[in-house]
Amino acid sequence: MATLKRIQTRLKSVKNIQKITQSMKMIAAARYTKAERELKPVRLYGDGATALYSAAEVEALDQKENHLIIAVSSDRGLCGGIHSNVSKAVKATMAEKGDTANVKMIIIGDKARTQLQRCLLLFICRLYADNIMFSVNDYGRKTPAFEDASMVAGALLDSGYEFDTGEIIFNRFRSVVSYKTSSQPVFPFNVLSQSEKMSIYDDVDSDILRCYSEFQLASILYYTLMEANCSEQSSRMTAMDNASKNAGKT
Repeated sequence: MATLKRIQTRLKSVKNIQKITQSMKMIAAARYTKAERELKPVRLYGDGATALYSAAEVEALDQKENHLIIAVSSDRGLCGGIHSNVSKAVKATMAEKGDTANVKMIIIGDKARTQLQRCLLLFICRLYADNIMFSVNDYGRKTPAFEDASMVAGALLDSGYEFDTGEIIFNRFRSVVSYKTSSQPVFPFNVLSQSEKMSIYDDVDSDILRCYSEFQLASILYYTLMEANCSEQSSRMTAMDNASKNAGKT
């Protein structure tokens, strides 16, 4: 049976935890306000970069060709199941593909990387570890910049991996209490150049189109990073608010 002293110690511990969660909520609220303000102009990057896909009526090649998945998470936790949802979406995509030998992944953030490559059944099976080309860590402490997206795009282009279809799995911000795990398609230069609608632009040189394709990849990455960052901050603010309320009910 709990003694009075033990109960007092427990109450004091819960109150201290409540103070911490309230402080973290205030910090997350400030970061969320900044992230939402910066997201609005960045959405133009995503709209402009994807407009060419619909205008040129770009279509994916055979689904059995090389497929690329870019999963966007971060290194920071205490934000609900926002990173787990990205991992679940990646696992669902891998399950749909069936044969995952021709599927490669780029993981942004340690949270999704840990969930997608951790071992199962006492180190008998490594989950998708062989499918990960490279991962980006030390990410999520600062607001994403276009340089971050350019770095990831450059690393992909320098890797020599030629993909035929690709997608970026990320959390799209909807409101302060809502986000949606979405998939944004990306296409390489060879698919874009083979589109029939692109042939109407006679003055478009292949080098110019290649440069635009690379810039388009970085722009879409930047857009998805900002969407994921805003979703993460709002989710962390909500999680810390719920934790503070639960501590008050103890």
